[in-house]
This record gives sequence, structure tokens and C-alpha cells, in this order.
Amino acid sequence: MNSQSGIEKKEIVLQGIGVAPGVAIGPACLAVTDDERYVERDIDPDEVPREIARFEDALISTRHQIHEIQSRISDAIGAENAGIFDAHLLVVDDRSFVEEVIRELEERNKNVESVLYVVAKRYSDALSRVEDDYLRERAADVKDVARRILRNLAGRKMALLFDLNKPSVVVANDLSPSDTAMMRKETVTGFATDLGSKTSHTAIMARALEIPAVVGLHDISVRVSEQDQVLIDGNRGIVVINPSIECLERYGEIARTQELIRVQLGRLKDTEAETVDGYIVPITANIELPSEISSVFEHGCRGVGLFRTEFLYLQQQRLPTEDEQESAFVEVASSMEPNVVVLRTLDLGGDKFMSLMKTPQEMNPFMGWRAIRYCLAQKPVFMTQLRAILKASRYSNVKIMYPMISNVGEVIQANELLEEAKNELRAEHVEFNENIEVGCMIEVPSAALTADLIAKHVSFFSLGTNDLVQYTLAVDRVNEQIAYLYQPTHPAIIKLIQRTIQVAHDNGIPVSVCGEMGGNPILTALLVGLGADSLSVSPAMAPLVKQVVRSMTFTQAEAVAAVALRAESPEAVLEACRTLVASIAPDIFKLIE
Repeated sequence: MNSQSGIEKKEIVLQGIGVAPGVAIGPACLAVTDDERYVERDIDPDEVPREIARFEDALISTRHQIHEIQSRISDAIGAENAGIFDAHLLVVDDRSFVEEVIRELEERNKNVESVLYVVAKRYSDALSRVEDDYLRERAADVKDVARRILRNLAGRKMALLFDLNKPSVVVANDLSPSDTAMMRKETVTGFATDLGSKTSHTAIMARALEIPAVVGLHDISVRVSEQDQVLIDGNRGIVVINPSIECLERYGEIARTQELIRVQLGRLKDTEAETVDGYIVPITANIELPSEISSVFEHGCRGVGLFRTEFLYLQQQRLPTEDEQESAFVEVASSMEPNVVVLRTLDLGGDKFMSLMKTPQEMNPFMGWRAIRYCLAQKPVFMTQLRAILKASRYSNVKIMYPMISNVGEVIQANELLEEAKNELRAEHVEFNENIEVGCMIEVPSAALTADLIAKHVSFFSLGTNDLVQYTLAVDRVNEQIAYLYQPTHPAIIKLIQRTIQVAHDNGIPVSVCGEMGGNPILTALLVGLGADSLSVSPAMAPLVKQVVRSMTFTQAEAVAAVALRAESPEAVLEACRTLVASIAPDIFKLIE
């Protein structure tokens, strides 16, 4: 319980999905959409032309505003992010949508606000019901554009989030990419929404802006009022409404620890992630877009261990060209040189919505036509990307990696296409690295169990622990009802990781861990003790992992791994890891537990 303005308010703790790490505390700012406030009225027939004119003027203003936002976002965080708003322009220019509004204006004799609201809702509801992930995301675009048109009809400025004059936590049913892009870190300390997922554009934008965020909270927008204090824990996906004094003190300490760590890591940024007894564990970054390069440097990462190239496809309404992909890859490679840049080939499908790929609807997309399976079946798409990667490999730090390998045949087939792409470039006298290193993800149990066969055809492995856990334990990691079964420290996972690393080392190739386990400081010692050669993590998590590495000895890591390999339960493994981190890096432990 806490007291605020003489009114006792109960502390409410909500669990959602953390999509951008960090802790934020502040007064709630409810981002209520203007389309919920329009006033409906009957109009006379002779008023219809005037309403149509108002609508057309609002469309012109909306189009102009979207172009302004695109320009601002492009200047601030890169043209890739600005491309998100191409979909908004398509809605504004959709003649079917516009003509339907005009037709109903003439038929219903209602003001344009009420007609627009009904038509836009009909469009967005229809899109929300389709099974295609990409089209479902377009429902949010329709809502966003309709809200903007309504604001322009009302004569209000688009200033809700951009014009906040004090630090606040934004709470909303949902946030559009344009709303998120309007946020300023000085005043929006964090945000929480009822809806959303880790792959939504809003989540991508939050990570790019490094604003702590939790989504998927179901009903927080109707639980919070403007007078409430809200605490965001983006690391663990927790939101606390009206936090108690004890909670505020605890998170205040976490915030101070975070600040202390940031100061400490500011000094450590250029040092190695080296254990007390001299064992070096390179920490690289997982990124989605070239605009994250500055974050990679800021957090002291030694290169890019995972560039999720599919986000180049998800940011626009068409397939990126060979030149566009090459340009993005070169931008990252040249910035990171001489540190490594691992370009993972297209990994669409599963929980990533698809753009224009025309893939069939599937009952179980995680086990369906995704990643390398799609690429091998869609040779022109794959060859375009392979050529772009090879052309970028004139920077010698570039490596290529295949996702979701389940058998050695897929590696052999992919390598054959890579060789075909090399032959094309040779014939064109285009420069590339003839000896580019090729690796693959180990994230399917069959790949882990046949790693000895696969190792003969690649130069490195990268363990994708998210899918490895999902497939090994038969747990849908996006199904909340069975989330308790998603246990990265399950003995089966530990044994698969250990076996994969052992086989790789027997074949003289290194292993990185690029899944969520790699970015969890509690599990750092376990992975190092099992033999992982490097860890690739979200840039924001790199300082925490680095701090744990610098606080432990390799002997301690080996001891934890030995305990884990003998353990009979996930809980026993986790407890061994927690105990070690609590003893060697108590500040980090407090920060994340």
C-alpha cells in the first residue's frame, strides 16, 4: 500500500513481455487515442460536399505529416526505420478506402469523423482476423493513419508524446510505430501497452531508441489513471502500478546500481571480457539494423555476432535489392572492422511476420517453411542475398551463417548455391573474399545430435538457444499457458549444448551462443564452463554479461558446468548459477533478480 494525495492505493504487479531493457519510474501518461473521442452528428445533404472537402484536406495534411516523420526518423536513426511509414502512405493513398468513406458520407448523412471511424474500424477488424502475420500488423497501420486523420479533422496537433513536458511513463492500449518514433527519451522514460509482441514494429523502435518497455499486458490501459505512479522493468517484463515504498526502494537501488554499472562500464568499455584468471570470452552484439552500430560501440561489444538480416525485408513493402543489402552489410562491416560481423541469411517464418513472400498459411509455422528451408526453395531470393553478402565480404571481417539447419544436406545444398554465387561474381570480375567463413546455427535437436556430420562443412557454429529450447522440450515459447515449461536450464538442453561444443572443438571449430541464454548474466558462467568460445547478446545486455565474466574465474565456470551436467532438474542448475553470480557479482545479481 502507498499513500498519494491522501488516498491509499494498492500496489498492482503485472507480468508482460519485456521488449526493451531497463528500469523506469514515473507518473503515468495515458495515451488515449483521439479516435475514441469523436463526436457523431447528423448532417444535412447540402453539407456533404463540405464534409468531403474537410476529409480531403485532412488527407493532404496527413500525407505531409507522414513525410515529415519519415524525414525526421531517417535523420535520427536511419532510413531503414523510416521505411516503416511507407505502409502508412499506402493507406492514405488507398483509393478503395478513401472512396468508401466518401460513399458512406453521401449515404449516411453523418459527419466525416464518425464515418471515417466506422470505415477504418471495419478495415482494421478485417485485417486483424486474417492469419497472415504481416497483414495483421497492417491493421495497426490503418488505425494509426485513421487516428492521424481524425486529429487533423479536429484541428489538434500531433503533439501527445512529442510535447510531454515532464518525465513520464506512457501507458496505452497500443502504440503505433509513429507514436513510438515521436517519443523523446528526456520525457518518455518508459512505456507499457496492452498489446504487442517482441517482433512488432513498436518493439523494434523501442529497442532502437533504448526506451525501457513492456508490452502484452492485456489490460493495463484500463487499470491506470493519470494520478498513478508506474514502474517499468523492461528486463523482466514487469510493470508495477502504484509501487509500495519497499518496491520503490528496491528499484531505486537497482536504478542506482544500473547507473553505477554504466559509469563503471564506461571505463571498462575498451577492456576485454576477461576472467580473473585470464580467460577471454569475446562478447559480440545481436543487431537487426545498421542503425544499431552506435549502440554496439557504446556498450563495448567486440563486433556483431548475429546480424538478423530478415529485418531488412520486414522494413519495407518490397524485397530489398542486391545493392540495398550490400550497402547495409558494408555499412556494418566497415564500421566494425577489424571485429567480426556474422551475417545470418534470411530467417523469416515462425514468429516473424512475412511481407511479400507469398508463403502459404501453416498450422505450425515454427516447424514449417521457414529460414533455410524457404531460402533453398526460393533460389532467386536466396541468390540475391548470397551475392550481396559476398560482395560485402571484400571486408575480411564478414562471415555468413545459415539459420535453422536440421540436417547436413541443407548445409551442403546451401554451400553449393554459395559456390554458384561466387562463380557468378568471378565471371563479372566482382571483388569478394574467396575464403569467406561459413557457419550455421545449431538450434534444432537433430542438428545438435548430428553436429559431427555438419561440422565438416562449416567453419563455426552458433547456438540458437531460443529455438533449441523450444524444439527440444516441445514448448511453444509464445504460448503463455505453457510458459512454465520453457526452461533453458533443463538437463536436456545442458547436455545438447555441451555435446555440440565438444563435437565442434573436436573438429577444430569455435562455438558462439547467440540466443537469449547468451545474454542472461545468470547463465554466463555456465556457458563459459561448458566451453562456449564467445557470446553474442543484445547490446544493452553486454555490460552486464561482461561484468560477470570479469568477476569470475574460469575454474568457477567449469565447476558450475560440472554441477549442471550432473543435475537432475532445471531448478538445480539454475540455483547453482544464481549462487555463483550472487557471490561474485552481487550488484549484477540485484539488478536482474
